[in-house]
Amino acid sequence: MTRFFRVFVPATSIALLASEILLVTSAFVVATYLVLEVYPIVFLLYDGGMAQLVPVILSILIGMHFSDLYSQFRVESRIVLLQQLCLVIGFAFLTQGLLSYLSPGLRVPLRVMAMGSALSMIAIFLWRIFFSAFTLHVMGRDTLLLLGGSPLLAEIARDIEEHPEKGLAISGYLRDDREIGTQLTGGRVLGPVSSLREAVQVNRPNRIVVGMSERRMAMPVQELLDLRFAGHIVEEAAFTLERVCSRVSLRELRPSQLIYSGDLGPRVQTLIVQTLTNRILSALGLVLASPLMLLTALAVRLSSSGPVLYRQVRVGLDGAPFTLYKFRSMRDDAEALTGAVWATKDDPRVTKVGRIIRKLRFDELPQLVNGVKGDMSIVGPRPERPEFVRELSEKIPYYRQRHCVRPGITGLAQISYKYGDTMEDTITKLEYDLYYIKHMSFSLDTYIIFHTVKAMLLSRGAQ
Repeated sequence: MTRFFRVFVPATSIALLASEILLVTSAFVVATYLVLEVYPIVFLLYDGGMAQLVPVILSILIGMHFSDLYSQFRVESRIVLLQQLCLVIGFAFLTQGLLSYLSPGLRVPLRVMAMGSALSMIAIFLWRIFFSAFTLHVMGRDTLLLLGGSPLLAEIARDIEEHPEKGLAISGYLRDDREIGTQLTGGRVLGPVSSLREAVQVNRPNRIVVGMSERRMAMPVQELLDLRFAGHIVEEAAFTLERVCSRVSLRELRPSQLIYSGDLGPRVQTLIVQTLTNRILSALGLVLASPLMLLTALAVRLSSSGPVLYRQVRVGLDGAPFTLYKFRSMRDDAEALTGAVWATKDDPRVTKVGRIIRKLRFDELPQLVNGVKGDMSIVGPRPERPEFVRELSEKIPYYRQRHCVRPGITGLAQISYKYGDTMEDTITKLEYDLYYIKHMSFSLDTYIIFHTVKAMLLSRGAQ
């Protein structure tokens, strides 16, 4: 796995993206040789042909991203893959039509567009089938040997099982509390902790992940030191979980790790740049989204009685309260009897129009006003209500630490995890928030915004 945008990206995904950039580019270059009467080199290099092809190539790659073809590249059904590629090519044609209308100089000749798109679809279809079947075996997997009985090891193994595209595999477990051969999540028990040297020699793992429930009594310190100095990579389970899952584990997080950490927490320079950038982006977004906001406000007003905007007190930077603005998606009397409660799946309090604007995330557009005022950032932890913050701070360690940055309209937890309505969900989302705070940067914000657009278009994560 390679680190990009402050998150770890599977090497297989990078290889797939690079190879398909080459495939699509080659398909359109070949198309110019097949259909143009003029010499292709003249068209590509001197008549601005390459500049015309770049937006088409980008639109195909973006369409594939929005179709989840880079997060789930295993071909489960060839028919589904063909349908996805047809949608991607259709998106490319629509993008080309819009660009041609806005700037005629970017118009790709119709025959080149048709032939290049056909060649691209055929090439990607065949390449995906080959890549799904053979490339993981050719490139190899990053194998992990899990040492100990920490629950974190089971979380890591479960994530690896659910996401084979990450290119990781479990070579086995070493545990004292299980019989040899016992099948666990992702692999079987190879032996006791004392057999560490033999297990490494036989299985040759890329990494040894240590998750010991009792560090002082059972940790094979000398063996781990010898293996580390022999060139083997040894990691703590908490670090591996952070690397693989992009969240900071609360199970084994100790105050000293936060106090003495050199890279945890937002830096002053980062906060200054984020504050300035977010106010500018919020103002720009408010202008661009104003027609959509007007239509949404009209739909809310005509569909149910009550105010169009919903005002609610939330907890912001350093625990200070602020008023958050949203388009009303529930009945006006939604909490008259119950008080403050979490939204649930298929919540009966949500109106018909409210259900639609929640799926599309249009109900959150007025939060751009909070961004202009400086109450919120574009990216950050989700702002919670004071009633929930008091309750959660008493039950969950380190919950107050999420208020060291401004809350966000979107965030890493929102794009990585489902809408949380239980204590376990809240803990998991806090782990994502702590990861964001630890690695807070412009590049990570860009990554989150890019995936937020995808979540909005595919109506994911709302409730």
